[in-house]
Amino acid sequence: MDRDEILRWLRTTDPDALRRLWQRAHSVRLAGRGEQVLKRGLIEIGNDCRRSCLYCGLRRENHNVRRYLMTSDEIMDCAIAAAEDGCDTVVLQAGETECLTGEWVAELIERIKQIGMFVTLSLGERSVEDLAQWKDAGADRYLLRFETGNAELFERIHPLRNGPSRMDLIRKLKQLGYEVGSGSLIGVPGQRYDDLADDIQLFKTLDLDMIGTGPFVPHPNTPLGGSDTAGAIEDQVPATTQMTYTVCALARITCPHANIPSTTALAALDKHHGRQRGLACGANVLMPNFTPDKYREHYEIYPQKKTIGRQ
Repeated sequence: MDRDEILRWLRTTDPDALRRLWQRAHSVRLAGRGEQVLKRGLIEIGNDCRRSCLYCGLRRENHNVRRYLMTSDEIMDCAIAAAEDGCDTVVLQAGETECLTGEWVAELIERIKQIGMFVTLSLGERSVEDLAQWKDAGADRYLLRFETGNAELFERIHPLRNGPSRMDLIRKLKQLGYEVGSGSLIGVPGQRYDDLADDIQLFKTLDLDMIGTGPFVPHPNTPLGGSDTAGAIEDQVPATTQMTYTVCALARITCPHANIPSTTALAALDKHHGRQRGLACGANVLMPNFTPDKYREHYEIYPQKKTIGRQ
């Protein structure tokens, strides 16, 4: 599928045509990944964050958040529960914080590996030294979404950052031997259809092992919390479930062997059918949430996330 065809599909609104695209993606998924739906247990281990991303509820300037960091023993209890529920992998997710030291995370990884689980990390932009230490400790995968390949747009919604670009970090993760997951946000204010088409092609160029896409859902206590993307710019990509299903399908067709999750953001916007429709459009991974309720309600990256339980 070349860029022109990707663009045509992104602009398509005809329901019958889109159903044919989603069916095509489902067939590609069956051929490339089989019928199995993978279950990977999500544990949101902490919500402190040093970043100032303009849409995320965990941003450091949001003083309405009750910050927490789970203990190693609490995380291990969640990992054991995930294993008992049929997950072969735990996904450790957190805000980007110095509270998670390289040594502490490495020791946690070693404990989880001892119970026979794969370990996926989603801990933001970290030093190469930390990433190498965690790989040596046994971490298998790392998730770091590039969110948009448009560098100017990325910098606009991620102010006050420094260090290597996310693209450089993704390539470094590959060099360190991680299976790498990344992906984009759909409908960021200022994102054009051309940008999104470039992102889909970038999935293949980066040779991603996992592709995570989701609609742009800003938290109300952020600078972009009141954004209406529908009128942001001419040729603005809408942040809708339909567009997310379309991008999921195009990602599957473009990268037939990648793992693609049906995300919690879909469940937030389409409470009754979001995850199921994601699977019908080419996704093959579910990530049930094993974060204890007393912490989960405080890990609110976007509105309504805290209400989404284990499914």
